[in-house]
Amino acid sequence: MDDMYREQILEHARHPHNFGTIEGASVSHEEHNPLCGDRVRIDLLIEDGVITNVRFSGRGCAISQASASMLTDELRGMSVEQARAYRKDDLLALIGIPLSKNPTRLKCALLSLKTLKAGLYGVGQVSDDEL
Repeated sequence: MDDMYREQILEHARHPHNFGTIEGASVSHEEHNPLCGDRVRIDLLIEDGVITNVRFSGRGCAISQASASMLTDELRGMSVEQARAYRKDDLLALIGIPLSKNPTRLKCALLSLKTLKAGLYGVGQVSDDEL
């Protein structure tokens, strides 16, 4: 793993951006990874089809928490349609470390995206193929 990306992940895990909740959120959804126990909740405030505020909360490994922190940084100011179109490859590129050969770590990294998609589409389950 490249040292720069490793340090970025550790920094986001130690000092996550956008951590917390939004009272009266337009969208609020929580997902968990039963394999490791990670949990992520994402709250969105949407005004005129644009994400004006975003927060996440939860607990888990450094990768799941850093991924949520990085994703929420990306989402602020994005339209709902852009957020719905955000793909796992986009998030994995943002994280910057190869995870495709480690299915458990990949699920950790994608938990925040799964939470986002389930919340935006108003469904309880999103398959990995839909990310």
